[in-house]
Amino acid sequence: MRIKTILSWFDSKAIAEYQLHPDKIELLRILPFIALHLTCFAVFWVEFSNIALVVAIVLYLLRMFAITGFYHRYFAHKAFKTSRGIQFFFAFIAASAAQRGPLWWASHHRQHHAHSDHPNDPHSPKQHGLIWSHISWFLVNKNFKLKTERVKDLMKYPELQLLDRYDAIAPLLLLLGLYLLGSWLEDIAPQLHTNGVQLMLWGFVISTVFLYHMTFTVNSLAHVWGKRRFLTNDDSRNNSLIALLTLGEGWHNNHHHFPSSARQGFYWWEIDLTYYGLKILSALGLIWDLKNVPIEVLSQKRASL
Repeated sequence: MRIKTILSWFDSKAIAEYQLHPDKIELLRILPFIALHLTCFAVFWVEFSNIALVVAIVLYLLRMFAITGFYHRYFAHKAFKTSRGIQFFFAFIAASAAQRGPLWWASHHRQHHAHSDHPNDPHSPKQHGLIWSHISWFLVNKNFKLKTERVKDLMKYPELQLLDRYDAIAPLLLLLGLYLLGSWLEDIAPQLHTNGVQLMLWGFVISTVFLYHMTFTVNSLAHVWGKRRFLTNDDSRNNSLIALLTLGEGWHNNHHHFPSSARQGFYWWEIDLTYYGLKILSALGLIWDLKNVPIEVLSQKRASL
């Protein structure tokens, strides 16, 4: 059992006995997640550098964009079209954020929209509480498995299946790349005061943990804190602070009102950095057919702000 559980760190299809206990959180299986958080405390022993901070911020923004623009708006909601190559490229970048693979992510998010804030919603704070919606839901055994019935349209891509099954590859390659970059900079430019371990800590560990919890706030806080413009069948809220930190995902009530839109900040004053990034990719011809919000949708089911 222990060997199979450890294998599940690298192969999401590894079968282990703990799957017989769907409501249990298997400590050994989530050990990498715990270790990643604890490793943040190494910041007190690793020298700080401006280079490390810049790398951490850049990787936060890049991977957040890949998650919000592609895992969410593209894979989960088909908000635009793109080529198979670009599809895989951004899926790989998003997978490096260690939030599982594109098929798993999209399947659970589609489950959320099908039952938002109702009993079958995997991460509803209304049904299960704030802590569950923020972090516990994806640690429990029953939500470790891919919901293949929700992503039949995506299962036709073997490269996405491979990336989804071995979802540890992307973050491990990022870790290795950061170590090699830091070691190289230490050799050629010692005045920068950086090294391999430092870049791994700031560029991956700290950046990834911050990225985790900013993403998680959309599942948790964006269903309890904010304003409701539209009368949706759930408790989704618009929250400008969450929107800023997640590149636009905090316009969550907007999103639940019209999920297939590539733009979640429906009005010009609602900053949606992911949408601006998608517009740039569209101008470059890398993606196309971005779905916008029909004018008539904006006047439907209005609620008091």
